[in-house]
Amino acid sequence: MHSLTRRTATAALVCAPALLHAQVRQPLRPTPAQTEGPFYPVRLPSDSDHDLLRNGTQPYTKGQPAWLEGTVTDVDGRPVAGASVEIWQCDQAGHYHHPGDGDRADPDFQGFGRVSVGPDGRYRFRTIRPVPYGGRTPHIHVKVKDGRHELLTTQLYVQGDPHNERDFLWRRLDEAGRRALTVPFRAGSQGLQAQFAIVVQA
Repeated sequence: MHSLTRRTATAALVCAPALLHAQVRQPLRPTPAQTEGPFYPVRLPSDSDHDLLRNGTQPYTKGQPAWLEGTVTDVDGRPVAGASVEIWQCDQAGHYHHPGDGDRADPDFQGFGRVSVGPDGRYRFRTIRPVPYGGRTPHIHVKVKDGRHELLTTQLYVQGDPHNERDFLWRRLDEAGRRALTVPFRAGSQGLQAQFAIVVQA
């Protein structure tokens, strides 16, 4: 009986380091930051909710509708509840709601949206699959804030788009950075769907 107890205790001591190691999670890699670009809104639109395909009461019917959704967590995998996620992008013709892009943007396209991160870390937007313009590959600008504190500014790219290899900002990313910022837009029951997980130093 004593021999069995000693063997059990010895086995537990041998296994303990391995079990402890398995319980220690490696920190997640923060989502790479990228330049804000020249077209962040000078003045936020009155309609700046999650649905970029409806500006006020006007629907936007051009382009390929898409749902962009995901989570915002810290490097330990904890949801950053209460943070805000902002996105902005050009319309189907390649124009932004910004003085630097003239007055050519389609007024029916909201162009900018902001949502709060839920308790589970999730966020969701309704928009269009981004399009190329002026030498840039299709992309969506993303900013994460905690109150007035900016946690991340980056850009999201479309997996498999032929313009990526020619884009100067996409090419600057290493392989891990490209995997983090380049996501597929897959056909779903509600149109295209894209999943973008964001990891910030919160």
